[in-house]
Amino acid sequence: MNILHEFEYFKPKSKKEALELVKGKGSSAKVLAGGTDLIIQMKEKMIKTDAIIDISDLEELKGIKCEEGKGAEILACTKLVDIEFNADLKKKYPALTYAVSQLGSNQVRVMATMGGNCCHSSPAAETPAPLSALGAKVVLASLEGERELAIEEFIQGNRKNALKEGEILYKFILPEPVKKSACRYGHIGLRNAMEIDCANMAANIELEEDKKTIKNVKLVMGSVSIKPLVSEAVPKVLIGKNLTEELIAKAGEAAQSEAKPISDVRASAEYRKDVIGALARRLVKEAYEAAKEA
Repeated sequence: MNILHEFEYFKPKSKKEALELVKGKGSSAKVLAGGTDLIIQMKEKMIKTDAIIDISDLEELKGIKCEEGKGAEILACTKLVDIEFNADLKKKYPALTYAVSQLGSNQVRVMATMGGNCCHSSPAAETPAPLSALGAKVVLASLEGERELAIEEFIQGNRKNALKEGEILYKFILPEPVKKSACRYGHIGLRNAMEIDCANMAANIELEEDKKTIKNVKLVMGSVSIKPLVSEAVPKVLIGKNLTEELIAKAGEAAQSEAKPISDVRASAEYRKDVIGALARRLVKEAYEAAKEA
């Protein structure tokens, strides 16, 4: 039976009090938002902490603001289930809400937060790829103020992020999608059940006024590198061209050439490379067709 070790427990009543605790306790404390990863790691003795700062009930850190023409803001402690079923987010950012819907189980999404999913910084996390493809930024807060980082700059490696001592992830900022653009998300696991992806991907494509020529592309891969991998090769293949079956195949090859997967219990490196090619071909085509209708 896995039993938690002893630790101090703090439940601040405001964002300011939370920041004071985070600064005062420093690296000896862990911040709890949903706890779906943290508590498991503590039970499995993967991490040990002297203190838990529970911010899960802070209303100042919950909520979604999504206005026409102004993008969206999602506060870090917003439950995944609230993101999944938000009608405005579904309409404007379907790749993100779909990715959220594929994370864990219903029970997990009722507890887990997008802030926690990104702070955990697992290479296989579901939300970083679509957030990055959409151009999202995180706002990090401390007693000294706030700073912004692109999501791919925030996640720095396996279980590593850019949070400095005294900081918490406060919110996500998503830009308004540009006209004639669409973003799509996909993932592949080894079975149709709750599991960690062996690969995931998001592709965001913007078209020129003619609704045929590709103007911009951002394709982001997950679970094939230590952090979300933003493709440099795929845009070079696609930008300035009309999509054809030949180009789709070349985009898949380009994505495969950049992937740096490992072999583990979920999949071999070779299988992950094959999956990345398949995902790139499918998502580039889906995003292109959706952008034509945007």
